[in-house]
Amino acid sequence: MTALSPPLRRDSAKGVAFLVAGVAVFSVQDLILKLLSGDYPLHQAMVLRSLTAIPFLLALVHYEAGLKSLFTPGTGAMIRRGGIMFLAYTAYYIALPALPMATTVALYFSAPLFITLLSVLILKEHVGPRRWLALLAGFVGVVIMVRPTGAVFEWAALLPVLSGFAYALSMISARRLGVTESAAALAFWGNAVFLAAALVMSAILGTGAYGDQAHPSLAFLLRGWAMPTAFDALLMMSCGIIAAAGLTLLTQAYRIAEASVVTPFEYTGLLWSVIYGWAFWQQWPDATAWGGIAIIIGAGLYVLWREQTAKAQPG
Repeated sequence: MTALSPPLRRDSAKGVAFLVAGVAVFSVQDLILKLLSGDYPLHQAMVLRSLTAIPFLLALVHYEAGLKSLFTPGTGAMIRRGGIMFLAYTAYYIALPALPMATTVALYFSAPLFITLLSVLILKEHVGPRRWLALLAGFVGVVIMVRPTGAVFEWAALLPVLSGFAYALSMISARRLGVTESAAALAFWGNAVFLAAALVMSAILGTGAYGDQAHPSLAFLLRGWAMPTAFDALLMMSCGIIAAAGLTLLTQAYRIAEASVVTPFEYTGLLWSVIYGWAFWQQWPDATAWGGIAIIIGAGLYVLWREQTAKAQPG
C-alpha cells in the first residue's frame, strides 16, 4: 500500500462497531492483568502476550494488505507510534493493581479531552470557547478523581492520566498514518515494540533485584520473573490473542471513521470496569468518584458533540 492508494472510505457505523468490540475485548485483558498483578511482573506477561500475538498479527497483515505492507516509507513512523502506545498501555497496566478498575478507566477517559487538545496543537483544528470550557470542566473532573488534597495522595492515580495523554497522541498519529498504512500493520509494529521493550525490561528486572517493593504498582513493574502455573501461563498467552484483536479493532475504527463519531463509544469501557470491579473485588465507586466520573464523561461527550456540529456552527 502506498501514498497513491485510493482514498480511505469512511464508514461511521462500522467504525463504531469496531471500536465497541475493541473496547470489550481489551476490557478482558484488563481483568486478566489485574488478577495476575499480585504474583507476576508486567514485563513477563507482556513477553508471553506479545510472542503469542505475532502469528495472529502476521496472518491479519497478510489478509488485509500483504506482508509487504509492513515495510513502507511509513514503517519508521509506525514504530514510533508503537513506542507511544507502549507508554500508554504500560502506564495504564501498572495503575491497575493500585486502583479500583472503575477509577483507572475513568481517569484514562481523559483521552478524548487530550485528543481534542492535541487536535488544536498538532492538526491546527479550531476549537471554540464552549469546547474550551468543556475541556476545563473535564480536567476538573480528573482532579476530583485524583484527589490531590486527600489525606494520603495516591500517585498511581496520575498513571491513567498519562496513559490517556499518550493514547490520544497515538490516535492522532493513527489518523495520519491510516491514509497509507493498514490497521494490521500498525497493530503489528505496536506489538513488536511491546515485545522488544518487554524483553529489555525482563533482562534488567527479571532476576528480581529490584522487586522488593511495597507499592503494588511498583511491584508489578519491577518484580522478577516467576514460574507460572499452567492456567496463569494460558491467561498471559490469551492476552496475545486479545491484544491482536483489540489493537486491530481500535486502529481500524479510527482509520475508517471520524474520531468525533467513534470516540464517545470508548466510554463503554467504564461499564465493563464497574462490572468486573464489583464481581471480582467488591469495589464500587464512592460518591466523590461517581461525581468525577460524571464530569469527565459529560465533558468528553459535550466536546465530541461540539466537534460534530462545529462545521455548521462554529463553537
